[in-house]
Amino acid sequence: MKLLFELPEGYKKYIGSDEQIKYCAPFDIGADGRAVYDGFVAVTERKIIVFEGDGQPMVYPFDEIDGVKYQSFIGCGAFSVIKGGKYIRIASFSMRHTLRFSYIVKGTKVLLRGENEPITSHEKETTCLKCGSPLRGSSTCTKCDGKNVSLRRFKQLCSPYIWRLIFISFVMVLVSACSLYTQSVQQQFIDNTLRNPSPDKMNKVVIFVITMLLLTLFNVAVTIYKNVLCVKLGTKISMDLRSRVFDKIQHLSMSFINQKRPGELMNRVTGDTSSIREFMEHAFGNLFSNLFSMIGAGALMLIINWKLALLSIAFVPICLIVTKAFNRKMHSIFRSQANKNDNLKSGLNDILNGIKVVKNYGREEEESAKFKKMSKAFADIQYKNETFWAILFPFLTLTMGLGLNFITYFGGISVLGKTMTAGQLMQFTAYATMLYSPLNWMISLPRMIMRMLISVDRIFDILDEESELDSVGSVKKEIDGNVEFRNVTFGYNACDIVLENVNLSVKKGEMIGLVGASGVGKSTMINLLMRLYDVNDGQILIDGIDIREFDSQSLHSQMGVVLQETFLFAGSIMNNIRYAKPDASYEEIVRAAKIANAHDFICRLDDGYDTFIGSNGMTLSGGERQRIAIARAVLANPKILILDEATSSLDSESEYMVQEAIERLTSERTTFAIAHRLSTLRHADRLVVIGRDHHIEEVGTHDELMAKKGTYYGLVTAQKSLFKVKTEIE
Repeated sequence: MKLLFELPEGYKKYIGSDEQIKYCAPFDIGADGRAVYDGFVAVTERKIIVFEGDGQPMVYPFDEIDGVKYQSFIGCGAFSVIKGGKYIRIASFSMRHTLRFSYIVKGTKVLLRGENEPITSHEKETTCLKCGSPLRGSSTCTKCDGKNVSLRRFKQLCSPYIWRLIFISFVMVLVSACSLYTQSVQQQFIDNTLRNPSPDKMNKVVIFVITMLLLTLFNVAVTIYKNVLCVKLGTKISMDLRSRVFDKIQHLSMSFINQKRPGELMNRVTGDTSSIREFMEHAFGNLFSNLFSMIGAGALMLIINWKLALLSIAFVPICLIVTKAFNRKMHSIFRSQANKNDNLKSGLNDILNGIKVVKNYGREEEESAKFKKMSKAFADIQYKNETFWAILFPFLTLTMGLGLNFITYFGGISVLGKTMTAGQLMQFTAYATMLYSPLNWMISLPRMIMRMLISVDRIFDILDEESELDSVGSVKKEIDGNVEFRNVTFGYNACDIVLENVNLSVKKGEMIGLVGASGVGKSTMINLLMRLYDVNDGQILIDGIDIREFDSQSLHSQMGVVLQETFLFAGSIMNNIRYAKPDASYEEIVRAAKIANAHDFICRLDDGYDTFIGSNGMTLSGGERQRIAIARAVLANPKILILDEATSSLDSESEYMVQEAIERLTSERTTFAIAHRLSTLRHADRLVVIGRDHHIEEVGTHDELMAKKGTYYGLVTAQKSLFKVKTEIE
C-alpha cells in the first residue's frame, strides 16, 4: 500500500529545502464533515504539515507535540496529534484511506522517537490510485491498465511453450491452405468440365471426386491432429498452472491467505486455470486457421473481383467498431461474474464445513435460503451477461450477413452480364463464406479473450505475491530450543496492535505457560513463533538466530503442534500419524501412538492402524483425535512443542489420557502451552501473563505469582469461584 504520494506542486513550497518528506497521503473528509479533494498530510523528519485548499497549511513541529494517534470510527478514521494531554484532530478520512493512515501514524511515532527506519505496508490497494475504482479480487484496475497488464502476463505464461505454439500455428495454416485450395479445384471443375463437356468428361468427374475425397480426408486428419495438439497443450498449461498456484499458496504467509476466502482460492486453483485451458483448446486452436482463412479468402476475392470484394466487406468495420466499443463492458461484467462465483463457492464451503453445527441447531432451512440467495445472485449476473451477449452477437451476425446478400445480387448480375463465370461466382461465394465464418467467430473472440485475461489476472494476483517465509541464504540447522522474543510488536494490520514490545527469554527444555484473558495475544505469540506471520517490529530468535533467516521447512519440521481443534486428513490413522514424518517405519508409528496413549484404542478398531477415519476424523471422538495429533507430534521428535488449548474441550477421562500423553511429550523439550484451565499449567517452569494492554505483565512460577496477588492471582481466583458456583449448581 502506497505511503508516499506525490505532493501537488502548489504545496511543495511549504516544505523546507533541507527537509525530506517521509510520508504523504491524501485525506478526503474536511473539518466540517464534507468531502474534500485537495487535502494532504505530509510528514517530514521534523514536523507534520496539513494542506487543504489554497489556504495556509497547518504545521505541527515534533518538538511542540507529545505524540500522535490513529483513531478509528464507524466508516472513517482520524489522524490526531497529542498536545498538552488533549487530542487535536488534524485530518479525517474515509475507509479508503484508514489502513494507509494507520501505517503513516505508526511511521510518525518512529520519527518522534528519533529513529529514521521507514515503515512499509505489504497490504494491497483496495482502490485504483489513478481513477478511484474498486479493485475487485485483483491488483490491477479494469479501467486503467488491467487488459494491457493481463496480455503481458498471458505472453509470459505462454513463453515456455513457444515451440509447441509455433508448430500448432503451422498446422492451423496447413488446414486453412487446404480449404482454400479445395474451392479452387471446385471452380475449375465447374468451368472446365461441367460447362465445357468433353469426350472424357466421366474420367474428369471421377478424378474430381477422388481429388475432393482425398482433400477432405487430409483436411479432417490434419484438423483432428490440430485439435489433439491443442487439447494436449491446454491440459499441460492448466496442469502446470494449478501446480504453480497451489505451490505458491503453500509458501505464502497466513496474513495473505486470511485475506482470501476459501472459495476464492479454490477458484484460482481450479476454475481460473480451467478457463485458460478452454481458451487454449477452443480459441487458440482456431485462431490462426481462421485468421489465415480470412486473409487468404480476402486476397483471392480481390483477385477474382476487387469491386465485389470491397463491397462485400463494407460491413466488417462496423462490426469491429461495435465490438471495440463494448470491450470494457465485457471485461467488467465477466470480472463481476467471477467475483459472484467466488462468493458462491465460499458460502458453499462454509456450509459444508459446518454441516454438523447446522444440523445441531436445526438451521437447514435458513442455510438453504442463504445459499439460494447467493446462487440467485450468481444466476442473475450470469443471466445479465448472457442476455447482453445474446443481443449483441445476433446483431453483429446480421450485419455481417448483409455482405453475402450483396454478393448474391451483384455476383448474379455479373454472371448474367458474362463478366464472371458461374464457377467464379461459386468460388467467390465460398471464399466469402470462409471470410465471414471466421469473422463471426472473431466477433465472439473478445468474449473468450476477456474471460481468459480475467483468469490470468486472478492467477497472477497470487503468483506475483511476494513470499515472506523464506529469505535469501536461509539457514538449515538442527536447533537446540532456546527461544527469545526481543521487543516484539505485531498487529494483523497497523491499526490493530495485538502484541506490543514483548520481551521473553526461554531456555532449552523449559515449559512456558501463556496466560491471560481472551484476545490478549496468547495464540498470536505461538503463531509468530511458528512463523505463520512475521513480526512488525522486533525479533524472534531461536538459538540466537532470527527465525526469518531459517529455512521455513527446516524450522517447521523441528516444531510439534497440538491444537484445540485438531485437523485430521481423510485417510487411515497410520497416514495421519505418519504425516509428520513420511518415511517413518511401522514400529516408529506404533511407538509414537503408545507414548500418546492412542495405541490401545487404535487396536480395538476393526482395521487397527489402517482404519479409514473420514474427513477431519469424523468417526473418532474428540479425545481420540487429540491423541492421534499428539502421536503425530511425537513422531516428529520436535525440539519446540506448542500446545494451544489441547485439553479444553475434552471430558475428564479423555483429558486425563491426553494430559498423561502430553507430560511424556513435553519431557526435555522447549514447550509453549496455552490452557483454558489454569490448573493444568501449575507445573510449568514459568507462567507468562499477558495483560489487556498487550504487554507481558507478570512472569514467574505458579506459587510466585499467587503470592504476588496480581493479574494471575485474579484469574485463578475468578476461575475457582466459577468452578465453585458450577459445583454448587450441579
